[in-house]
Amino acid sequence: MCKDCGCSITDHHHDHNDHHHHDHEHGHHHHTHETLHHNPQLNDPKTISVITKILAKNDHEAEHNREHFESHGVLAINMMSSPGSGKTALLEAIADAAPFKFGVIEGDLETSRDADRIRAKGIPAHQIQTGSACHLDAFMVHHALHELPIADLEVCFIENVGNLVCPASYDVGAHLNIVLVSVPEGEDKVEKYPVMFRTADLVLITKCDLLPYIDFDMAHAKAEARKLKPSVDILEVSIKDPKSIQNVIQWITFKKSMRN
Repeated sequence: MCKDCGCSITDHHHDHNDHHHHDHEHGHHHHTHETLHHNPQLNDPKTISVITKILAKNDHEAEHNREHFESHGVLAINMMSSPGSGKTALLEAIADAAPFKFGVIEGDLETSRDADRIRAKGIPAHQIQTGSACHLDAFMVHHALHELPIADLEVCFIENVGNLVCPASYDVGAHLNIVLVSVPEGEDKVEKYPVMFRTADLVLITKCDLLPYIDFDMAHAKAEARKLKPSVDILEVSIKDPKSIQNVIQWITFKKSMRN
């Protein structure tokens, strides 16, 4: 875990000026109080003050990112999930059928493999290697914006670092959040990571072609997601099923039309 987010601050006496104020300052967005509640180590007033300042800076940059997207008529979508749930594979499938032009900002701790896969589909992509950071923040995304041909795009996907915890609390300047959970992960992930699923505008249950082989209670997963956020949309997806990919594309197209 990165040292900036609440899940791993263990020593409030360390030098905050050393790590917290680097070029990519991190900040919690809507769930700072929830993070503090679940981590008693953060109840020190000095630590809370530092996190609050980081939050404010990140949120300010996130708003700037949104304004940047909006000035170019681009719908920004933050994609979040655990590692291996199929975010990149889904984007590859969307690239084959989407009626809109899109680019991708990729986030991973190391390597540019995901961005290379997207570029191989003829889609502009910029890779962010976060090093030890377990999520993207608004500052990282802002830098990446200048590496994409934003003026030529209609949609920008921000493929966040694979992690069902920290990315949920960081506003990167997107308009919508899509959260993926795959059939092999099990339906209990919705209950185990409620902060993430409360942020979702769309939940995608992926790798549904594996349902005949894996014990996955679809009805339970959907019920738990709607218990956390009653208005959330939910789609079942398999990259082997073109119709399910079209359903995702239609959802995005509708959301895009609502902003025009």
